[in-house]
Amino acid sequence: MRLGLLGPADGDVAGLGRAADFLLNVAKVDRAIYLGNDESLESAVVSWAMRLVGHDPTDEGAWERAGELALRGTFAEIDWFVRAQRARLRLRALESLPSGQSRTIEMIGDRVAILIHDKGLLDEEDIFAAHLLIYGRGDKPLVKRIGTRWFLTPGPINSAGGGIAVLDDAKDEIELSIYDVEGKQSSTQLLAMSRAANMRVQGDA
Repeated sequence: MRLGLLGPADGDVAGLGRAADFLLNVAKVDRAIYLGNDESLESAVVSWAMRLVGHDPTDEGAWERAGELALRGTFAEIDWFVRAQRARLRLRALESLPSGQSRTIEMIGDRVAILIHDKGLLDEEDIFAAHLLIYGRGDKPLVKRIGTRWFLTPGPINSAGGGIAVLDDAKDEIELSIYDVEGKQSSTQLLAMSRAANMRVQGDA
């Protein structure tokens, strides 16, 4: 799996849109997660979808337009519609963290990753269970190994040499690549870690 990470937009919705475009269409990630704690990704996605399909980018709008084209659309119009809708549906690969300061858990290969906006809200249970602790809030890109765990952030969208990261588990170790908002790669490294799962079982054994 190739998992994309988008740093906080800090108001730069246009930059966030360019970063998301890079992840979907150049880096070819399977999914991308926005690590900000605002609605910038939703704004970027709606704007992008409207550029693709017009003023109503909803599923209902797509079905209405499909009905009209089925009755009187030309071959070229139908072909354009199908391509635009495929591109619109691809936007579903872009996700935000849960609302508020909630964290989410992802499996990257057989490694556990905790994703959160503010690493200061990580608790002992989070740290114990995870191989990767991925957060959004930070001044710049950072990758740091502490013990058997990796802490990392792509940095804000407008940070020098950062804003975007890709995690790829195709190799034995996870490969991390960091890019700036224009898609220029600034660093890449393998995140060596134990494959043993760090899981705590609570309750009676």
